[in-house]
Amino acid sequence: MLVSVDENPRILVVDDEPVIREILAEFLTMEGFDVRTAEDGEAALTELSRGRFDKPFKVDEVVHTLRRGIERRKLEGENMRLREALSLYKVSEAIANSLSLDQVLETVTVAALDEVDSDVVFALLSDGEGHMFERVRRKHAQFTPPVADATYGVLDVSSLEEYFREDRPLREHGARGLRFFSEPPVGVVFESMIVTRLRMRDRTLGYLAAVSFTRGKQFDEGQRKLLHMVTDRATAAIENARLYEDLQATFRQTIRGLASAIDKMDRYTAGHSERVAAYAQLLAIKLGLSPEQVEIVRQAALMHDIGKIGCVMDLNRPGKLSQLEYEVFKKHPEHGRDILQPIQFLHPLIPGVYLHHERWDGAGYPLGLKAQDIPLVARIVSVADTYDAMTSDRAYRKALPHEVALKEIHRCCGSQFDPDIGHPFLSAIETFRASGAPPADRLED
Repeated sequence: MLVSVDENPRILVVDDEPVIREILAEFLTMEGFDVRTAEDGEAALTELSRGRFDKPFKVDEVVHTLRRGIERRKLEGENMRLREALSLYKVSEAIANSLSLDQVLETVTVAALDEVDSDVVFALLSDGEGHMFERVRRKHAQFTPPVADATYGVLDVSSLEEYFREDRPLREHGARGLRFFSEPPVGVVFESMIVTRLRMRDRTLGYLAAVSFTRGKQFDEGQRKLLHMVTDRATAAIENARLYEDLQATFRQTIRGLASAIDKMDRYTAGHSERVAAYAQLLAIKLGLSPEQVEIVRQAALMHDIGKIGCVMDLNRPGKLSQLEYEVFKKHPEHGRDILQPIQFLHPLIPGVYLHHERWDGAGYPLGLKAQDIPLVARIVSVADTYDAMTSDRAYRKALPHEVALKEIHRCCGSQFDPDIGHPFLSAIETFRASGAPPADRLED
């Protein structure tokens, strides 16, 4: 190795190992030297004939320079690994905190776009019933593949299953990867594609594919490993999301079954729970509650009379209840609370079930709560329950006309009902009736 004595030193690196030449040249260039390389003596003589390279380069200076360059590269590599680890941690946290299948898929596909720097992401997922469904996300909403009228196609499950039989992730470059599409994108040649498998024990839940259409942008091994780690974390989340959705479905069926059992106790109140749930849901939406809160209101309304199961009395007997019977009847909110209390996932419904007979003026039961001390869900169910009770046939009287029921609710705003609940209900029910939908129609789903 020789160096000139010019103001900008010129260095000639001679070595028959290309890797050594490149490393030395790169590090010395970073130190401000003008570097030339030669692979053997003949090439070195050619370089020497083109310019002067005086004086041998000191070994300790080379070692010092190399050490500084290696340390810099090491720090850069550590920074890159830290950034990747941080990204993976954030993605993992977002996935782990979601119990919605849609949210999990959203997080995973966005991560594949951002962290792997892909143009299009395909998520192919089993529906649990022997079929697959696909989600496609683009890097930008306006992004189109190189051929304007081309379609992306659908990942071919049979080809993917055959490839992954050896349990290896896929990283393909160029048009060869098109064989993994059952409907190949017409005229489109992508630059690179990574496919990983969503696997839970011995079951394949689906596949995730990241595709680059950008000329010269090919995925590297680090990006393949990163996507593989993301899908590993997503697999458990997808399974948990499905279990949660199954639990929610069972939860809804349980509530509907219990509500049906309540209504069957009294032929005069058949359908009452469903109607109260519909009215309560309508009011909750009118009040601007979140979808989660609306659902709690609806379910609490469905269950509001569950405590009647604990009232040993003839609810079908004509005429009004005696004072003793009325005192027994007034226990049904407490019975409802006691029935729901042992069931953990029904706890959010207890306030609406236990306190729907409380009054705004404090004259209600079972606790005599007043105004804002009454939970919002109970105030909503109270109005919906009263309206349906007035507009339905009962053993002791015929149904009241809609207009009469509205006037009564209006009159009782500020005494029986929260005015900020009663008045919006009047508006919501009128709008609902004006739409032509039968009042008993459920608004859910």
